[in-house]
Amino acid sequence: MSTSETRLPGPRGEHLHRPGTPGFRRLNLAMGLAGLAAFGMLYTTQPLLPELSAAFDVGPTTASLTLSVCTGLLALLVVPATALGQRWGRPRTMGVALLVAAVLTLASAVAPTFAVLLVLRALTGAALAAVVGVAMGHVGVEVHPSGLATAMGLYVAGNSLGGVGGRLITSAVVDVSSWRWAMAALGLAALAATAAFWRLLPPRAATPYDASTTDLEPRAYRDLLTDPAMLAVLLIPFVLMGGFVATYNYLAFRLTAEPFALPAAVVGLVFVTYLSGTASSALAGRAADRVGRGRVLLGSVVVMGAGLALTLPDQLALVVVGLLVLTAGFFGAHSVASGWAPVVGRRHPSQASALYVCSYYVGSSIFGALVGLSWRAGAWPATVASVGALVGVGLVASLVVVTRVRPVARDRRHELAPAVP
Repeated sequence: MSTSETRLPGPRGEHLHRPGTPGFRRLNLAMGLAGLAAFGMLYTTQPLLPELSAAFDVGPTTASLTLSVCTGLLALLVVPATALGQRWGRPRTMGVALLVAAVLTLASAVAPTFAVLLVLRALTGAALAAVVGVAMGHVGVEVHPSGLATAMGLYVAGNSLGGVGGRLITSAVVDVSSWRWAMAALGLAALAATAAFWRLLPPRAATPYDASTTDLEPRAYRDLLTDPAMLAVLLIPFVLMGGFVATYNYLAFRLTAEPFALPAAVVGLVFVTYLSGTASSALAGRAADRVGRGRVLLGSVVVMGAGLALTLPDQLALVVVGLLVLTAGFFGAHSVASGWAPVVGRRHPSQASALYVCSYYVGSSIFGALVGLSWRAGAWPATVASVGALVGVGLVASLVVVTRVRPVARDRRHELAPAVP
C-alpha cells in the first residue's frame, strides 16, 4: 500500500477509482474488511453486557460503560487521527490501528478486573479512531464523484456486517463458554480481516500533496463549525446513533429477562437484524445517486422511527420485525448523511468527515449510557420514548439539511450547493 497522501488530480478527478474498475472493487472490498474488523471490535461487548454485569457484579448502566468508554475515546481522538492519517498516510494509519485494536481486544479477554477491562476498551477506542476517522476521508479522495455515494454505502455496509458478525461470534461463544473466550475469538477474527485489508487495498489513485496545507489548520474546523448546514448534518448522526446504540444496548437486557428469557446464543441471533442495515446502506447510497440525498435521508429517518415503535409489544416476532425496520432506516440515513458531510464541507472534506465521525460516536457514548436511566426508570416503554425523542430531533435536523442545500448538476455528477433563500 502506498502511503503518500492525495488531492483530487484536476477538476474532474479523471484518475480516481470509477465504478466497474478493478481498483474500485479492490478499494470497496478492502474498506469493507476494515469496517468489518473495526465495528466488530467496537461493539464486541454489547451482546455480552448481561454476562459482564453478572461476572463483575455491576448494574446494566455500569456494564454499558464497556461500550461507552470505547466509543467516547474514539470520538475524542477522531479529529487528531485525521491529521495523523494525512501526515503518516491513510492506508498505513488504518492498517496499524486495526492491528493494535485487535491486540487490545485479545488483551481484554484476560482483564482481571472491571476497571482494567474499561481501560483496555478505552485504548481500543483510541486505536479505532485512526480507522473510522480516516476511512471515510480515504474513500472520499480515492473514488470518482460518480461512484462516491455507492462506495460510501458499501463501506457503511461493511460496518454493519462487522456489527452483526462481531455480535454473532461473541454470542455464540459465550453461550458455550465464557465472555473471555468470546472476546478472544473476536480478536482473532479481527486479525484475519486486518491481514486481508493490507493485501487488498489498492495503490493511491490521486496525486500527492503536502500535508502541511491549510486543510490541517484550525480554521478548517472553525469554518465547518460555523456553517449552519454543516451543523445540521452533524446533529443527524449525534442523535440517531445515540438512539440506535441505546436500543441495542438495553434490548439485550430485555430479551434475557421475562417474558422472553432467551439464552445468550438466541439473543445473538436477534442481532442478525443488522443485515438489514447492510442491504439498506448500500441501496441508500445508490438511491441517493439516482433520486437525491434529501428524499432518501428523510425517508430513512421515518423508517427508523416506525421500526422503533414496532418493538414496543412484548411479542418476539414484532420485536424482530421492528429491529429489522429500525436498523434498515438507521443505516440508510447514516449512509446518506456520511456521504453528504464531505460534500457540504467541500472545502475541507477530510475534516468534515472527521467531525461527522466525532459527532456519531459522541452521540453513541453519551446516549448509549444515558438512556440506561430510562431503562431503569420505566423499562422498555421509557427506553422507546427516549430513543423516539432522539429520532424526532434527527428528523428535524434532516429537514433543515434538505431545505438549506439542494442538488445541482456539475461535471456530470451530483454535488451540493447552498439553497437559494
